[in-house]
Amino acid sequence: MTAYSAHAQPPQSARLVNVTEMIDRNGISPFQVLIVVLCFLIVAIDGFDTAAIGFIAPAIRAQWQLSPAELAPALGAGLAGLMAGALLFGPIADRIGRKRMLLLCVFGFGLASVASAFSTSLTMLVVLRFLTGMGLGAAMPNAITLTSEYCPAARRSFLVTTMFCGFTVGSALGGFAAAALIEHYGWHSVLLAGGVVPLLLLPVLARFLPESVRYLAAAGRPAPQIAAILQRIAPHENFAGASFVTSHGKAAGSPIARLFRPDLLRGTVLLWFTFFMSLLVIYLLSSWLPMLLRSTGVSLQTAALVTAMFQVGGTIGAIALGWLMDRVNPHYVLATSYALAAVFTAAIGTLTTTPWLAALAVFGAGFCVSGSQVGANALAAAFYPTDCRATGVSWANGIGRIGSVVGSLSGGAMLAAGMSMPALFLVVGVPAVFAGMSMLALGVFGGPTISHDRGARVSQHT
Repeated sequence: MTAYSAHAQPPQSARLVNVTEMIDRNGISPFQVLIVVLCFLIVAIDGFDTAAIGFIAPAIRAQWQLSPAELAPALGAGLAGLMAGALLFGPIADRIGRKRMLLLCVFGFGLASVASAFSTSLTMLVVLRFLTGMGLGAAMPNAITLTSEYCPAARRSFLVTTMFCGFTVGSALGGFAAAALIEHYGWHSVLLAGGVVPLLLLPVLARFLPESVRYLAAAGRPAPQIAAILQRIAPHENFAGASFVTSHGKAAGSPIARLFRPDLLRGTVLLWFTFFMSLLVIYLLSSWLPMLLRSTGVSLQTAALVTAMFQVGGTIGAIALGWLMDRVNPHYVLATSYALAAVFTAAIGTLTTTPWLAALAVFGAGFCVSGSQVGANALAAAFYPTDCRATGVSWANGIGRIGSVVGSLSGGAMLAAGMSMPALFLVVGVPAVFAGMSMLALGVFGGPTISHDRGARVSQHT
């Protein structure tokens, strides 16, 4: 194997294969479907573990006789861990590889979740939930990155958003599992299940999940290793004697610093702003919608059913918007969707007295804002080049988590201020407008729709 820098020339006899172009010009192989399914499972477990603490919180509070204020750190520790994990481990993934980081994350949050099942005090539970959150916060962006790097550009958004729906599926399964397990085995069993399942999945991931072929080519790994993976995507092609080209070599310096280089800076800022505003709305509605609906006099069951439409809308919206993003300028798709999210959110406040109309408005809000957030993840993965893609997606999510904390706290402040329902939901819709404006600006001024995949590093297959 002979590796060439971005400025070196391969031997005249070598056939150049651009890894990105090769993936883009081929259809979806069973090998790529397997990658999407495995990443779907990772994200589903992520969703299960992230939601688990909310489902078991009442049982913990009853057993340990805690006030809501005393229980709050246990609920917030996971969110803090999600943010820390995304910010810390994204840059490491760009150095050691996506697969290796995913395996470490799945092992880490699985082990931490098992340990948290045996917590004997609130302090112990808070620390272990933070550690669980760190693993979860790093796993999701890396699953997005790995999926994106194996998807052809023409179908990337749809496949990434479909994969990401594993999160809502896992969150829903968390509710069903909690209902079944807590009654018979106590709240500890939910955390135990959330840890055992990823640990059981770990050998499957180690055996069948490949490293990103774009990462391997960019890092100058041996050409036979790259050829073996590409052969599974395009078995009809002959890669013997080929040299492999990818967008960027393994760049020097910190992946974090590369987010701020001139060609990426504006897009980075706009993506961060979008993620912050989007997750602010999502977590504000997710956290406070049941209580807000209950304050209008509807039953607890009705409030729960109406709120559930937010997740249903988000799942359907993610798939629909992903499909549309592959066919129309994705920036304009998301800008329009966020604008509609503001309209639907504002409408909730005027429809709370008519539950079925409120459910439609909640569904529309979920479709547009949650669906757009998943689409924004796909867009971020497409925006950044291979050498800093995991860092870019992870840091966008990490900054967005700050918005989720602000959103979780804002609902209580608005309730305390005595705002009317129409005024309150009108205010909640404003950040969605800002997110839409940011997406529109990204499309006009922020840079290319997809990453800078122009050949740079070459490995010769000998």
